[in-house]
Amino acid sequence: MDWLWRLDDNQVSGQPLHEWLLHTGLLIVIVIAFGVAVRWLIYRAINRGVRVMQNNQERRGGPSGQRIVRPADELETERRKQRALTVGALLKSVTTVVTAVVIALTVLAMLGVPLAPLVTTAGVGGVALGFGAQSLVKDYLSGITMIIEDQYGVGDVIDTGQAIGTVEEVTLRITRLRDAQGVVWYVRNGEILRLGNKSQGWANTRVDMPIRYDQDVEKALGVLRGVAADFAADETWNAVLVDQPDVVGVDSVAGGAVTLTTILSCLPGQQLPAAREFRTRVKVAMDNAGIVMATTPPATGATPPTGS
Repeated sequence: MDWLWRLDDNQVSGQPLHEWLLHTGLLIVIVIAFGVAVRWLIYRAINRGVRVMQNNQERRGGPSGQRIVRPADELETERRKQRALTVGALLKSVTTVVTAVVIALTVLAMLGVPLAPLVTTAGVGGVALGFGAQSLVKDYLSGITMIIEDQYGVGDVIDTGQAIGTVEEVTLRITRLRDAQGVVWYVRNGEILRLGNKSQGWANTRVDMPIRYDQDVEKALGVLRGVAADFAADETWNAVLVDQPDVVGVDSVAGGAVTLTTILSCLPGQQLPAAREFRTRVKVAMDNAGIVMATTPPATGATPPTGS
């Protein structure tokens, strides 16, 4: 180490080089090591949080609050894992940037670099950038919020107010949808002021079955309740339902027809197939029971039919 002590003629910040290395240089190394250690601890906490999010299997309740929607399938579980990983990666990136900036400013201050002009310049530049790219910043902040809150994910059917369709891609800036006609929509996250998700929890569908005005309503309701019970007992459709079919009863009497209504509560995206199958079974059961279904309503002012 004798060579180090012979560097007295070399000056760094007004100090001999060996003194600077043993004091300021050592402090810089300590600051950098401390910053790296803090970053490692934060990363460890983030990884633990991500594991907790991945293992969280809590589900939303059904419409009646008594029956819980069945656990998500493999696709839903994978989506939840991917969301947790995305949030973790985002937090890690923020941690790295913040830690690097703090370490850099601390080291510059220890080296005697005046920070006031640097901070002022950065502040002015940040304000100018904020005004020039405020819509872009708004998009990114909205995208971060949507991902963290899990408002929707790939495969969900959503209504953004501007377009309705299936989510194909979610980024921090835009969401890509494909509607029922096959049109691809690119919606900026900052422009989504309201959002309806049709693929979370459960979904209701209304099945209306009109019978002729002169038919026995009580008999028809009995047939409808029997079909509802058989439908719920069917293993195939029981896996789709989240609650027992609710036979509401007579919903309306108009145009020579009595409309009987049933509410089906199903898993998201299954309400239309369930309604079609239920409607088919009701039609067959009504025909077997001799109950005549209503045809196209007569013109205004026409009298209801009096016979079959």
